[in-house]
Amino acid sequence: MWNISQAPFGGTVYGTLLNHREALAALGDQVNASPYKAPPKAPILYIKPRNTWAQSGDSVVVPSDVHELQMGATLGLVMGRTASNVSVADAMDYVAGYVVVNDISVPHESFYRPSMRYKCRDGFCPMGAFFPREAVVNPDALAVTVAIDGVVMQQTDTAGRVRSIAQLLADVTEFMTLHPGDILSIGVSANSPLAHAGQCVTITVAGVGQLENTLISEALV
Repeated sequence: MWNISQAPFGGTVYGTLLNHREALAALGDQVNASPYKAPPKAPILYIKPRNTWAQSGDSVVVPSDVHELQMGATLGLVMGRTASNVSVADAMDYVAGYVVVNDISVPHESFYRPSMRYKCRDGFCPMGAFFPREAVVNPDALAVTVAIDGVVMQQTDTAGRVRSIAQLLADVTEFMTLHPGDILSIGVSANSPLAHAGQCVTITVAGVGQLENTLISEALV
């Protein structure tokens, strides 16, 4: 049984930035401004370190210097085999299964170079239960819902990506090796909702599972 308090068994949790076409398009001409001067040509990754990991049911602390947090609903790919230079055709053979992920961050406008200060606070990466790959027919077409206090605030899906899951794995493993137990998220959709202390956030990925966490004020910890 997958237990996120022990998982990913020495692995690493990676986030992917700007892999949603709508989120990338929303930046407009910013991607052509200095110092970048062009849209990203390769996956933009960042790490959600161990201090960010949490399980469904855990409380997430809203730092005292922040009013609201951005709820980044996404799908995490759990690696089952060592993957290096894998082809698009073979990429899914390296995936053991999936987890629902809430890639929480402090709202910010920077891009391309994700800030650890905004993305790596304690508890900023709740993850749900493991779900085996074989039980999901098409991971590139799963409905994703974010509800806050029972009210649906975002309805999106795992489609509309700059890179499909197989393409993302192929492109990432072209320049780095992923190991068994590593988790790679496919990236957050545009218009992620905000939530504040006292609210309960429920993320559902159809066919994979549900993740629920309550936000609490740092003053109460």
